[in-house]
Amino acid sequence: MKQVRLYQNTLLNIGDELTLDAYATHHLAKVLRFPQGQSITLFNGDGFNYTAEVLKAKKDCVVKLLSKKENPSESKLNLTLVQGVAKGEKMDFLIQKSVELGVSTIMPVLTERCVVKLKGDKLKKRQSHWQKIAIGACEQAGRSVIPQVAMPISLDEFLQLQTVNGFVLHHRAEQTLMDMSPTNEATILIGPEGGLSEAEITRATQAGYQSLLLGSRVLRTETASLAAIANMQLLWGS
Repeated sequence: MKQVRLYQNTLLNIGDELTLDAYATHHLAKVLRFPQGQSITLFNGDGFNYTAEVLKAKKDCVVKLLSKKENPSESKLNLTLVQGVAKGEKMDFLIQKSVELGVSTIMPVLTERCVVKLKGDKLKKRQSHWQKIAIGACEQAGRSVIPQVAMPISLDEFLQLQTVNGFVLHHRAEQTLMDMSPTNEATILIGPEGGLSEAEITRATQAGYQSLLLGSRVLRTETASLAAIANMQLLWGS
């Protein structure tokens, strides 16, 4: 049977018995019909995998924590994705796949060409939704450190923050990753559908971001983001 990994937002102590939350209980008991007596893996974001025996898998799922082991799946590259908010499922897809590829932080930003307009409660609900997607991606990818999906802010607000080794992707750039010095920390800025405007690119470079070209073809935002992450992980991470 495939090893099941589930997230629990709680302190995990070896020897304790734990009642799983509603989502994990439903997944284990109703979806997987998981047998009593078998083991699963739990994680809570602290970088460890916890082995637990399923004591009960019915209306309430109860497990006993047996052991823990440090999870070595994190990349040696501390990579932040600054992503112009894309429409609907496209943004969900971007977050899911970037987490699978090993990003450390995701910062959604609102730019001139963002079609999505988020304010107030809608903004909070969308950020919470994206964070749940990140957690699910960690379950799938075998990660035990959960990347933070930050609350969306404007691009200008973001550019006022201090960052290390910032790169702004656009198809008019001249330098590629092969021209860049290796690093263990980087931030990549990518626009939404339609890309970043000339003025936004200028403001980013004035803030210290290096212009970066991925290739000779113009890529969609979801392609550019994932290609950039994959290439940076190949060259500088894992």
